[in-house]
Amino acid sequence: MAGLKRRVPMHSLRYFISMVGLFSKSGLLPWYARNPPGWSQLFLGTVCKGNFTHVIATKCQKGQKSQKKPSHLGPLDGSWQERLADVVTPLWRLSYEEQLKVKFEAQKKILQRLESYIQMLNGVNVTTAVPKSESLPCLLHPIIPSPVINGYRNKSTFSVNRGPDGNPKTVGYYLGTWKDGNIVCVRSNNLKNIPKKHSQVAQEELHVQKETVKEFFIRGPGAACDLTSLYFQESTMTRCSHQQSPYQLLFGEPYIFEELLSLKIRISPDAFFQINTAGAEMLYRTVGELTGVNSDTILLDICCGTGVIGLSLAQHTSQVLGIELVEQAVEDARWTAAFNGITNSEFHTGRAEKILPGLLKSKEDGQSVVAVVNPARAGLHYKVIQAIRNCRAIRTLVFVSCKLHGESARNVIELCCPPDPAKKLLGEPFVLQQAVPVDLFPHTPHCELVLLFTR
Repeated sequence: MAGLKRRVPMHSLRYFISMVGLFSKSGLLPWYARNPPGWSQLFLGTVCKGNFTHVIATKCQKGQKSQKKPSHLGPLDGSWQERLADVVTPLWRLSYEEQLKVKFEAQKKILQRLESYIQMLNGVNVTTAVPKSESLPCLLHPIIPSPVINGYRNKSTFSVNRGPDGNPKTVGYYLGTWKDGNIVCVRSNNLKNIPKKHSQVAQEELHVQKETVKEFFIRGPGAACDLTSLYFQESTMTRCSHQQSPYQLLFGEPYIFEELLSLKIRISPDAFFQINTAGAEMLYRTVGELTGVNSDTILLDICCGTGVIGLSLAQHTSQVLGIELVEQAVEDARWTAAFNGITNSEFHTGRAEKILPGLLKSKEDGQSVVAVVNPARAGLHYKVIQAIRNCRAIRTLVFVSCKLHGESARNVIELCCPPDPAKKLLGEPFVLQQAVPVDLFPHTPHCELVLLFTR
């Protein structure tokens, strides 16, 4: 479960109450929201088919001065909507064809920058601190467009606060910064990436209380949403896992289900699922094609989430081994495997840097291992990179990156750099062979980049 939330500084929080709802039949619910006395913010997450509704309310710490509230800033006109769109969806003014060109050029520059560093590590152009190179380290394929361009988000997260017109219960996205004290909440009615039903969120009032919410969706106006499940979570943090604070099922089914790549997939409230379902199918197909797996191959799916990538390729491999930190996601992957009759998969719960080294020790018997890594934006732990580099059985690696900067870029460099005993990178370096951009986020500058490495 991944959503974009405007986070409040932790020092300003006393506690959070969050509700997570799962539903599938009729898209987004028309949420109602109300700020009880003393509550400074309310986060509403709303989702379409096969996803969750997430509500978080925050309260100022006792004795702490509340955030300076902006005064009446003027009528809520189109200029506010445009300013919000420029922040949330910076490419919205361009045609989709132009957006794809911008994203392709951005990925090209990232790869050129990586190539210059790799050349430097290999002793090329060492006379300059950061070598300049217009060459690419690999074949860069044309960007794969999203099948859905507008209203593609299956999950949205909104805040409740003072709007430009002074309304303290405006539901939308924040403009401004907490540091400057000029935060204002602007409705998201005209954001192109959000389904129209999402923008109907919280147009009336809703008590953030379990029984009230339950009654609203069972017998109140919310019954029209045909909600599949409603979860409630209490937390002392902006976001926490099921293990830290268990989700409480208020009513309905404990899981939701999606159809993807001919598999019926179970999804728990704590499990990650891509916000663009149709785009995710394109992404996973691309990954599958690049792996080149066969009946003699072991597929290692690192940061596997609900196991969709590995399970979609299970019939073409001898075994699928998945590693995932979130326990609920691993349970979902095991259920999905059993339901779809997949018997050659095995999923492990825990941190990849702790599980992977031991798992790979038994794979040095000559059998081919193909690894797929799909980490969060923070990239892979350096011990995971060490384990992959030092496992001779891994000859092919597919790396999926949603943001090839920082630690993720360092991951790529350490996969390709010469052996470095000081960093315990002893194995043969990988060579970046192909790169395929896949757009899951129209109107934004973001896209997924699938990288194929071999050695």
